Amino acid sequence: MLGLFRAIMPKEDRFFDLFSQHAATLVAGSKALSDLMSGADSIESATQRVNQHEEEADEVTRQVMQAVRRSFITPFDRSDIQDLTTSLDDAIDQMRKTAKVVSLFEVTTFEPQMKAMAQIIVQAADLTAEAVSLLPKMRHNAQRLSDLAVKITQIEEQADQMYDIGRKELFLAHREKDPMAFIVGIDIYSHLEKVVDRFEDVANRISGIVVEQV
Repeated sequence: MLGLFRAIMPKEDRFFDLFSQHAATLVAGSKALSDLMSGADSIESATQRVNQHEEEADEVTRQVMQAVRRSFITPFDRSDIQDLTTSLDDAIDQMRKTAKVVSLFEVTTFEPQMKAMAQIIVQAADLTAEAVSLLPKMRHNAQRLSDLAVKITQIEEQADQMYDIGRKELFLAHREKDPMAFIVGIDIYSHLEKVVDRFEDVANRISGIVVEQV
């Protein structure tokens, strides 16, 4: 009976598998968003890709929350698992919101700083995926996890600079000729900046878990 009970209960490794799946949706979503901004893919196709990966992330989130409820033993505190999962989901949710704005206002050309911020988002997603992959052996990987969190924070600071430069360039280019282009551009910049902020939230969650566990 005990063996059967253990068999139907989620194993600790299952959580790490789900975290990795979640991070993979962020990597894929970030690349779709970057393709949208760079013109490597059509707006419609890239937006559909972002939406698809966001839906995949929602399913992973559902599975994690279900596993938390069913598990007697978890790899670390339940609230930390929920917070990490939520922060990962928030990042891909914000990517979807960004793509939605682009689609809604039928934007087809993007400012240089927008493209640069999209590339920064890809970097942040890749670093996040690496960090998540190290969680199963976090004691052994504590220093690398700390380094990755610092890198994501540095990327967020770079994105803030791009955000400021981009808004200024947008203002100078459109303040008299095309106020609507300025308004829409500011909205896109704001959403891109929020995506990077969400990755910083993920890094902070991971750092907090490492501090508690190591």
